[in-house]
Amino acid sequence: MKKLIKLVPAAILVLFISAFTLNNTTSNGYGIGDVAKDFSLKNIDGNMVSLADYKDAKGFIVTFTCNTCPFAVMYEDRIQALNEKYAPKGYPVIAIMPNNPKTKPGDALPAMKKSAEEKGFTFPYLMDEGQHVYPKFGATKTPHIYVLEKTNKGNVVKYIGAIDDNHSDASAVKVKFVENAVDALLDGKDVEQKVTKAIGCGIKV
Repeated sequence: MKKLIKLVPAAILVLFISAFTLNNTTSNGYGIGDVAKDFSLKNIDGNMVSLADYKDAKGFIVTFTCNTCPFAVMYEDRIQALNEKYAPKGYPVIAIMPNNPKTKPGDALPAMKKSAEEKGFTFPYLMDEGQHVYPKFGATKTPHIYVLEKTNKGNVVKYIGAIDDNHSDASAVKVKFVENAVDALLDGKDVEQKVTKAIGCGIKV
C-alpha cells in the first residue's frame, strides 16, 4: 500500500511532463515551409472533406483535437472563436480527430457528432480513420495546430504548435500564437514565431 501511495504522485508527474514535451513533429512530419498534401476525411455529417473543397480559401487552420483530452476541451471555445474570426477572411478551421476510437471510445464518430452539436461547432470535424493523416503532419498532441497558406506550390506550412500561451485560462492569455500567424499572413508578412510547443494529450494509437 505504501508503495502504491509513492507511485501515484510519480504517475501524475509523468502525465504532466508528457503534456508539455517539445515533441512537435515526428521524423516524417511536416516542417515550416513544407507543402502539406491534401486529404479526404469523413466529416461528422457523413460527407467527405478535403482542402481542395475550399476554392476561395487563402489558407487553413488545421487543428488536431478530440473530445476526451482535457486540454482539447479547454480549447474548444477558442477553436470555435478562431473559425468565426478567420473563416470569413479566408482561413477556416479544419478540425481533425486523430485518436484511435477503439482505444478511446469517447472519440468515436457518434461522440464527435454529439460534442460538435452541443458546442455548436461551425467548422468541419473530421475523423482520421485509419490514422493516416496525422503522422504525415507530424502531430503528436491534441490540440496541435498547423497553419497553412495556399500558394502556387500548394498549401505551405507556416506555423506549428499551440493556439496560445495559456491552456488553462483564456482570460490570462498574453500571446495568441495562431492569431498572430494568420494576421501576419493576411498582411502579407512573414510569421515571426513559427513553432511553439504543442501542449496537450498524446495521440492514442
